[in-house]
Amino acid sequence: MEHRSIVEEYLKKTKGAGLYDVYPDISDRDRWDALSDTLKTSLINAGEEALNEPWTQLLISDFREFTKTGNRVQFEDKYFPRRRKLNKLVMAECVENKGRFLDAILDGLYLILEETTWCLPPHTSYERDASQETMPDPTRPIIDLFDAESGAEIAVCEYLLRPVFQKISPYISLYVNERLKERIFEPYLNQHFWWMGNGKEPMCNWTVWCTQNVLFCAFTRPEGFFSQEVMRTFLDKAALSCDYFLDEYGDDGGCDEGAQYYTHAGLCLYGCLEVMSGVLGKESPFTGVFADKLIRNVANYIVKMYVGNGYYVNFADCSALPGKRTAREFLFGKATGDEVLSSFAAEDFKTETADQKLISDEINLFYHVWQAFAYDEMATYKKTEGLAEDTFFESVGLLVARDDTYVLAAKAGDNADSHNHNDVGSFTVYKGGKPFLIDLGVGTYTKKTFSDRRYELWTMQSQFHNLPTFIDSDAFDDKVAGLGRDSESDSHDEHVYMQHDGEKYAARVVKCLLSKNTNSGISSLSMDIADAYESCRIKSYKRDISLNKGANIVVKDEFEADAGCILSLMTYEKPVVSGDRSVISVENTGKISIDGGKVLEIQEYPITDERLALAWKHEVYRVLVKPYDRKLKLTIE
Repeated sequence: MEHRSIVEEYLKKTKGAGLYDVYPDISDRDRWDALSDTLKTSLINAGEEALNEPWTQLLISDFREFTKTGNRVQFEDKYFPRRRKLNKLVMAECVENKGRFLDAILDGLYLILEETTWCLPPHTSYERDASQETMPDPTRPIIDLFDAESGAEIAVCEYLLRPVFQKISPYISLYVNERLKERIFEPYLNQHFWWMGNGKEPMCNWTVWCTQNVLFCAFTRPEGFFSQEVMRTFLDKAALSCDYFLDEYGDDGGCDEGAQYYTHAGLCLYGCLEVMSGVLGKESPFTGVFADKLIRNVANYIVKMYVGNGYYVNFADCSALPGKRTAREFLFGKATGDEVLSSFAAEDFKTETADQKLISDEINLFYHVWQAFAYDEMATYKKTEGLAEDTFFESVGLLVARDDTYVLAAKAGDNADSHNHNDVGSFTVYKGGKPFLIDLGVGTYTKKTFSDRRYELWTMQSQFHNLPTFIDSDAFDDKVAGLGRDSESDSHDEHVYMQHDGEKYAARVVKCLLSKNTNSGISSLSMDIADAYESCRIKSYKRDISLNKGANIVVKDEFEADAGCILSLMTYEKPVVSGDRSVISVENTGKISIDGGKVLEIQEYPITDERLALAWKHEVYRVLVKPYDRKLKLTIE
């Protein structure tokens, strides 16, 4: 693919750079006091609650737990609460301005400043995908996602409270700046980290996520801290990285990491562009970047992925319940002139609890500032009506089609997505805003999740998507009886053929038909997914998935293989079989009629993993369907 130069070209139209002072520090009382009384009271109450929370103690044994057992949560459960507590204290102090929270703020700030490293244990490698260091090296800082996030945390804290800190002691800001110089500025300016991009390897959310936070650090420093030359160097490097990130996108703006990672991908791209626009001046030619078609498509991707009731179309590591929209989407919509996106974010905001409106779980302090200063506008923003149109994201092979009853998502593409699951040809169905046929998403991240054993995990395997699995005919009865009971063994079983990971394991002969009408016409996706299985035993597997608007969804499979076939269907609610095992009634949802096959078995899978449990509140089910011959038709209604 030819390298994009969208951001670089807009930057070339500008000269110089200022500070990012779009949002006020604590001394600008007119702007902080102008926030609504409701918001200020909520922020102060949250700060008071935070005063009573203990500061967590981070031990080196917590850091080493990842190396020993692969558990990263033990460390993260102490690392992140420090940052969340500090955010609440800072925001409370900014709106109250009485000094009541300052002692606690300094305690939290210095705790973070004194951490041996800001990197998470899984990210302590100097080369991409290399082995992690067992102990942090304080002499050679690595900029990972959370080193950059922590840098932004202390930088924004110091920026917001600088006038107050200066009255206490100049050494507070000095200490912050020394840490930023050591862990952010010198490494960023003098080293190359893989996520910066080089045009030879694929980028992902890391690129803009890290870059955005480096920009937060650099452009909240006081006037004269950097020379104009160095400030332009930050901008030049950031623009290049943004364009390497955009190289991964087709013109349709489809995110191959899914709706959940849009928060860290598309929205962090917005963060980069917002800071660059702010330091160059809101009237500079750079702001034209927000009118670029690709940038606009990246922005409104999230609207097209929405199902309803908080659910989104999900695949790969994305959760079906990725969380509420915030000021970041709202502001991205305003920047790109996308009324639908801004309205979409505002409507989501209006449905949130008071705690959710404060984004209390968010560790990035600048997001809290953005949220606070958009809070009152979002609360009264006008609603835009209408369903999103049916969309085919050709760049990732994803169809999203809908009518007043159904939302169908079907995926072609390949098995080389960022955060990939082996899911070429899979589909999900929502009926009346409720999950019907589902994609599980991913469990709690461990060392195994990002290792060469990733596809031993059940949620990653094609057999736990709405896809066929093939089994040697002479071993079929024996193997199918235990299929899915031990996903690790299944992944190494020479008699079982599941999809493989990699770019060559892809759909071919892909055709999409879109109906732009809401409740009439047909939107469909057809493909042959045999190549996703590698084995020469699978000659072809043609799948056609159609939403017949106002009626039903039909899936037609036709295959040729020198092996037995079993089709998995993942349901959220409990399925019951009837009609000579050819009808599946899914509790409180709908039914699936089978033509050309029968149900062999229904398996129940308890949801015990905390991350999966965020989306799936009870057990899920897998229905195993055996075709009679080489054709199978499912009618979903």
